[in-house]
Amino acid sequence: MRSRYPYRPTASDFSYSFGPGPITSVIKALIIANIVAFVGTWIAGDRVDIIRFLGLSPREVFEGFQVWRVLTYQFLHAGLFHLLFNMLALWMFGVELERRWGSQYFLKYYMVCSTGAAVTTLLLSLIPTFGYMYDPITVGASGAIYGVLLAFGMYFPTRPILMFFVFPVPAKYAVMIMGGIALLSSFDGAGGTAHTAHLGGLVAGYLFLRGGNLHLLSEIQYRVLKWRINRSKRRFDVYQGGRRADDVDRRVH
Repeated sequence: MRSRYPYRPTASDFSYSFGPGPITSVIKALIIANIVAFVGTWIAGDRVDIIRFLGLSPREVFEGFQVWRVLTYQFLHAGLFHLLFNMLALWMFGVELERRWGSQYFLKYYMVCSTGAAVTTLLLSLIPTFGYMYDPITVGASGAIYGVLLAFGMYFPTRPILMFFVFPVPAKYAVMIMGGIALLSSFDGAGGTAHTAHLGGLVAGYLFLRGGNLHLLSEIQYRVLKWRINRSKRRFDVYQGGRRADDVDRRVH
């Protein structure tokens, strides 16, 4: 029997969601590891000494052969907000990637990005222009997070991202903007942000995702050939259709 009263949905009929949904296994493990490391440094009481021992220091890596810092630096954070923003970004953008790739591949990608960020910092610290990076200690998962953002932008290019929590920008453009900021900022030694590590995470992630499809020499040869072809085309006037009476003295290609 049909009711004479129209159906009115109740609050229980609606579902609300924020973010990518339930957390995945690797993302969960990484977040727990970062939180445990952060809390552990406070409980130990010698937070500064622990950061000095486990943070990424080019001087200690090259002169003291303390290579473990390349791995341990990413689990340390300078402060609570540093930790919160990194873990929020990891959850927001990493969950969908882990679902798409699988846990094993995502973990490998994450570690490649974090290691690439560390190696970039180490190598650039040997260049006189970036000599200011040789002594300071770098901590945080930001290099790996930038790699995650790059992958998100490549796989979900049109997904809107709130830049600075205000402006909605497609993911592919948001990654370009953040990469550009990291590149420009890397030439300024002021401030405490390791922009070179961010850039290193982006580059390492890009190279990993391209994999066997990236042939640097072939790419350079292709770009040079394309430039030569475009240069040759500019020497001629190109017209559509047949020749007209006034085209006798013109060059047609």
